[in-house]
Amino acid sequence: MMERTKRADIPVKETWDLSDLFETEVTFEGELNSLEDDVQTVLDYKSKLGNDADTLLGAIKTMEAFMQRIIKVGSYAMLKISADGSDSANQSLYAKTMTTLTNVETKLAFFDPELLAIPEDTLKKFIDELPGLQIYKKMLYDILDKRAFTFTAEIEEILGALGEVHGAPQMIYERSKSADFDFASVEDNEGNTLPMSESLYEDKYEMSANTTIRRKTYESFIQTLSRYKNTFAATYQTEVTKQITMAKLRGYSSVTDMLLQDQHVTKEMYENQLNIIQEELAPHMRKYANLLKADYGLETLHFSDLKAPLDPDYNPEITFEEAKKMIQDALSIMGDEYKEIITKGLNERWVDYADNIGKQSGAFCASPYGSHPYILMTWTNQMRGAFTLAHELGHAGHFYLANHYQKLMNTDVSTYFVEAPSTLNELLLAEHLLQNTTDKRKKRWIISELLGTYYHNFITHLLEAEFQHRIYQLAENGVPLTADVLCEQKTEAIANFWGDTVKLDEGTGLTWMRQQHYYMGLYPYTYSAGLTVSTAVLQRIKSDPDVAISDWLDVLKAGGSLTPLELTKKAGVDMLDPETIKSAVSYVGDLIDQLEESYQ
Repeated sequence: MMERTKRADIPVKETWDLSDLFETEVTFEGELNSLEDDVQTVLDYKSKLGNDADTLLGAIKTMEAFMQRIIKVGSYAMLKISADGSDSANQSLYAKTMTTLTNVETKLAFFDPELLAIPEDTLKKFIDELPGLQIYKKMLYDILDKRAFTFTAEIEEILGALGEVHGAPQMIYERSKSADFDFASVEDNEGNTLPMSESLYEDKYEMSANTTIRRKTYESFIQTLSRYKNTFAATYQTEVTKQITMAKLRGYSSVTDMLLQDQHVTKEMYENQLNIIQEELAPHMRKYANLLKADYGLETLHFSDLKAPLDPDYNPEITFEEAKKMIQDALSIMGDEYKEIITKGLNERWVDYADNIGKQSGAFCASPYGSHPYILMTWTNQMRGAFTLAHELGHAGHFYLANHYQKLMNTDVSTYFVEAPSTLNELLLAEHLLQNTTDKRKKRWIISELLGTYYHNFITHLLEAEFQHRIYQLAENGVPLTADVLCEQKTEAIANFWGDTVKLDEGTGLTWMRQQHYYMGLYPYTYSAGLTVSTAVLQRIKSDPDVAISDWLDVLKAGGSLTPLELTKKAGVDMLDPETIKSAVSYVGDLIDQLEESYQ
């Protein structure tokens, strides 16, 4: 088996620069150790929040400053272990950090319950009489909305002390994937040995134009998942049980209601995303599946073939440097301020794009307040990677602006909206590429890549959301979440969407093990919500670019100071209207029609 590269041997330019957070690990350790002493600056306000408006404002500002320090420390530890979870030093640093932060956050657990103890009339009076509190009005009212579901300060403090335990299922899941997963290498058609890892499969082999490579690496991938299915099932059942138990204890009618409240989303909005897209997109995607099957001359289209590129003989590779230039050109339409952020991100080591042992799979963007964003991904010289990079830069641009224009307390954006800025960048990249070519085959390739964005958000993550929806219903009815139950539900959700156009196998059901988002509440469905918003914004940009982009930049700068519905309305999009979702699905259908026509 070919060995993958160790983190220490990766060229520095391919890694992010954590010295922008803490110059050295010694500096980090000093800050970590000082947090437990300095938490007293916040504790000095304990039992005093309701005294008067000035005291309340002082407490909020002190808490905000302290939380900024916590975020920097937590981000540093998380970024270290994400880059190499197999490194015992990173594991130790992360564990120590989480223990310290749990201790600190336990002491801070008094804050929200004490705010809730302030009579609503008194709190409104404080806000009206002190202009400084106006900035925090939404944050304070968001806390008030949870009054009926919040325990006493003493109980919240006890629960806070169990924070590390509550986070254990996700930690175990991520640790096992990064440090324990071992995949058998595979041979290509010519007998060459291909190294195998989760990131290589998800970012490269799964989208290979070579059917032998796709199917063989899928088998290797599934074989490894199968070895862990019972352990991961127990881990996930623990997470679900925790969520359901907390929902019951806090007085919610269901775990879904509890999780949606945090997003400021109604159940109708949530169910519209699930139901409308599955029902209306399925016929379009079955048409696409048959097109893919014919393009490859396959007798049967397997589940492992679904991400194969159309026109397999036309698959130009792209270097990271080429992708940088392409993305900068595509996003220049957003104006000078946004373009400057993107340029800094691409040239000042905000992006970690190496492939090394122990690196977390997938991609994410972390945006610690007071610093700049950090993007993790694995570069495989595939065009899909350019869309992934543009996506994560969308998150970076969003939170760079939000962090710059808003106080920390107003930067927490609902997950319902958070994927809109990232997916809009992908759509703008595709539009830029389409406008700059007249080559029929290249256009087909670009549309195929654009469909990858919709596949990721409207199918992969939405079917994960459907699976999650099913699992919560079963668990709340007392059904044990064994590996067999989880696999059965995952297979059924996928089968209902694809019908008989795709051949499913036993490994299909195991794909519930791929996603860490199940440990993050109702996150999977929000990908479809964000892309629905960005699809509508793209149409506005195409018809009236100056106004649409001005509105959009104002939305990005607003951060979490507005609800998701207020943000989308400000962007000129009505997410209460089902037609908005149907219009986005129709756009996907139009893309597939264009692909079909390109073969005629």
